[in-house]
Amino acid sequence: MTDAERMKWFHDARFGMFIHWGLYSIPARGEWAMHQEKIPAEEYAPLARRFRPRNFDADAWVGLAKEAGCQYVVLTTRHHDGFCLFDSKVSDFTAPRTAAGRDFIAEYVRACRRANMKIGFYYSLLDWRFPAYHAGPGKDPEGWERHVRYSYAQVRELCTQYGRIDLLWYDGGWVPWAEGDAKVNYAPKGDVWRAAEVNAMARQLQPHIVINNRSGVLEDYDTPEQHVKASDPGRAWESCMTMNDHWGYCAGDHNWKTTTQLIHNLVTCASGGGNLLLNAGPKAGGIIPGPSIKRMQEIGAWMRMNGESVHGAGRAPFGGNNLGLTTAKGSTVYLHVFYWPGESLVLPEVKPRIASAKLLATGGKVKVRQEGDRLYLSGLPKAAPDKADTVIALKVA
Repeated sequence: MTDAERMKWFHDARFGMFIHWGLYSIPARGEWAMHQEKIPAEEYAPLARRFRPRNFDADAWVGLAKEAGCQYVVLTTRHHDGFCLFDSKVSDFTAPRTAAGRDFIAEYVRACRRANMKIGFYYSLLDWRFPAYHAGPGKDPEGWERHVRYSYAQVRELCTQYGRIDLLWYDGGWVPWAEGDAKVNYAPKGDVWRAAEVNAMARQLQPHIVINNRSGVLEDYDTPEQHVKASDPGRAWESCMTMNDHWGYCAGDHNWKTTTQLIHNLVTCASGGGNLLLNAGPKAGGIIPGPSIKRMQEIGAWMRMNGESVHGAGRAPFGGNNLGLTTAKGSTVYLHVFYWPGESLVLPEVKPRIASAKLLATGGKVKVRQEGDRLYLSGLPKAAPDKADTVIALKVA
């Protein structure tokens, strides 16, 4: 299998759902509460006795992703607090071995397969509970080696216990004792996580797998966080983004992005040849918050009418104007109009000849006239057919 064949589904998808869920959903102050509040491991661990999510329904989670128009899901198998949602032989701090008594990753995988959804595993290399993580290999070489072996073993478990997995989403590759850029760029000097080795193992077990850039090795694609930044043409990328300000459930966070903002983010990613991985943080009981559900459903309503301008689409041969962006697929360029101008608009610097144009959602005809490299579109409705983003399909001759 060539890299192009292996990556094709990822490029075509353009839209995925991220899910951050774990013990941190109980205090409901975000996924970094243990670290930010300096909660000792022995004080944090009893949360596992309270983690009994009776409302967890993997089919509902995956169903929401499908309704929104997502084509893959990435779920946190273990975050930085060390609590595993899967059955691990190298840790007792897991959902199957504590109060929940369930392997939530196994249930999630089965739900994805029922829905024909691509399966992604998030895995944090670091574990705050290891003193050696904070000290580093220079001060505690034996402890650091134990940490690395533990992470290596868990990646192997994830790649062997659940059948075919489509995507491995690393996080936590930074280290507090590193200097300069290594603290934040997921690439400590010397490959202290032995990332090249562990990823080679993962690829041997899952030859088709797609791997992100956060283990200390660039691998398949870049992951700008909470902003959209296109990588150079030819390099795959994916913006991961929250709907409010937290990844894990935070009861006090009501700073929700609008559905229009989220659709614009999705289109901005696709127009630069990238993906959007949009996060939801379920509550401790397993229920996704209502505002997240509402936004995913509203995005889905837009995608059902306009999805062809996103799925499988990418950079266009010409850009938009100050009113929106363009995506392209085959011989069609999709003009995404974010700010409706009224009955006509002009696109500059359009080199190819445009044979015809129509409103994508309704099929309504749009009049086309070209003068030099300026494209004039007229006969448009006075009011925006879709306030979030009206798409005009331009057929290139």
